[in-house]
Amino acid sequence: MAPTSSTIHRFPQLPLLLLLLLLVSATALASRGHLSPTFYSSTCPDLRRTVRSAMAEAVRQNPRNAAFLLRLFFHDCFVNGCDGSIFLDSTPAFASEKFAIPNNNSARGFELIDAIKARVEAACPATVSCADVLALATQEGVDLLGGPTWTVELGRRDSRAAFQAAADEEIPLAFDDLKELVARFRAKGLSARDMTALSGAHTIGQAQCFTFATRVHEARNIDADFAARRRKNCPASGSDALAPLDSRTPYRFDNAFYRELVAKRGLLHSDQELFNGGSQDARVRRYSTDAAAFSRDFAAAMVKMGALRPSPGTKGEIRLKCNRIN
Repeated sequence: MAPTSSTIHRFPQLPLLLLLLLLVSATALASRGHLSPTFYSSTCPDLRRTVRSAMAEAVRQNPRNAAFLLRLFFHDCFVNGCDGSIFLDSTPAFASEKFAIPNNNSARGFELIDAIKARVEAACPATVSCADVLALATQEGVDLLGGPTWTVELGRRDSRAAFQAAADEEIPLAFDDLKELVARFRAKGLSARDMTALSGAHTIGQAQCFTFATRVHEARNIDADFAARRRKNCPASGSDALAPLDSRTPYRFDNAFYRELVAKRGLLHSDQELFNGGSQDARVRRYSTDAAAFSRDFAAAMVKMGALRPSPGTKGEIRLKCNRIN
């Protein structure tokens, strides 16, 4: 973009080259679409109230809905940034992330996002992306269960494709060890501290038996009574039976998850790896006794993860229906 004569006249003291650099920088910022908490302040002023109301109803009906959306947000952002790609059904052009190994028969909450998106569309047609609806709904769900709040940056666009292969390769698994976990998060620009704080999301939610069967039947770094209780409903061969990730306060967002780890009652191998004689032991111990420190770090890490962007050149849109492109 070339500087106009009015621009030059307004700033006669600036060299022409500097003006060119300023204008190019401004154009680049605009093209990248930087996120802002006030992105919809004029185009959809009641957005937050609409999402909050819908989430309040959903959590009253089933507290697990908050955990469903928190997991969807994590799995969406970890694959090509926070772009709503996890919602897309398969097409001849791409395979849905819903059927990736970390999501298949376990990711939940798609219908809830569809319902919230429908309310938002009724209030502000073709304005708010599914990715932003998920970001807002996730924050509201955590808050409604007693967890921390944070400033939700907005202005994301929805992907026009899904990335099943990337979901298979990049999303952390329940069987990962600490080294693998740190590497997966570092690849996304998230630190080990971010990783340990974000893992506190497991203070709500449940896991299927096949993800923890080996741990409760074979692991040594596990409380014996805890393992015995879990084995009652989880055969060594695995099953779809569910157990809470935090058996102390499964429907409250607090720091009890870390107290469970210190007591060797982490349900998943990947969770207990955070407190198993490794680099994160001190941080887990601190979070287990300092709820405020956990809340601060979790909120900061959620903002950081929510800023993960799609690859440069990725086409985006505001989807009218979250499960298909326009």
